[in-house]
Amino acid sequence: MGSKRSKCLSRWRRGPGRAAVFLVAALAILASGCGRSGHGAATDSEKAADVEVLNAALAQELTTVDAYRRGLRFLHGPMLAVGREFQGQDQAHVDALTKAIRGLGGETEAEAAELEPPGPRNQAEALVLAYEEENAALAQAQGDAAHLQFTAPRTLATALAASHAQHLAILRQGLGADPAASVPSAFESGEDPPPATPADRPGTSK
Repeated sequence: MGSKRSKCLSRWRRGPGRAAVFLVAALAILASGCGRSGHGAATDSEKAADVEVLNAALAQELTTVDAYRRGLRFLHGPMLAVGREFQGQDQAHVDALTKAIRGLGGETEAEAAELEPPGPRNQAEALVLAYEEENAALAQAQGDAAHLQFTAPRTLATALAASHAQHLAILRQGLGADPAASVPSAFESGEDPPPATPADRPGTSK
């Protein structure tokens, strides 16, 4: 069972790689400009509305990056490499959202939410924390895509949702779920709880 999970984890780069391509495409659209030129968020109500939505997304991405920062020291083996990579990808989300906000003529006003103490104490708790914030980021991105006015920010939100769904699949395996149970559902909502860790399963002594 352990070797099967290791093989699955060794192939985790394939899925996030596709999301990275999608993210690059979204950034290319952002680079070409958003909406009517010469009208920024200060004078364009639609751009101002998008900036507000993107700042909310930015706050969640900053919180997700912070969750990895707090949990990395407890990770080991394949999950340490995964955690570092996912932290880097979520930081790329932060950078993309910052660029999108500025491209609309807006200001970044987001801050990471304060994570509940005491924080993770082992690998399982670190992965659960990361899972919960990735879940929240997925739900945030899905909701944002429905409310954004301009094509480029909507494309970015869709790319973020795809990336977080793939992160969740790998985190489920890290928490002990088998490959079949780790596959994203047909319609990921950001509401699925993390799989039970070995210590939480019936019949397992703590």
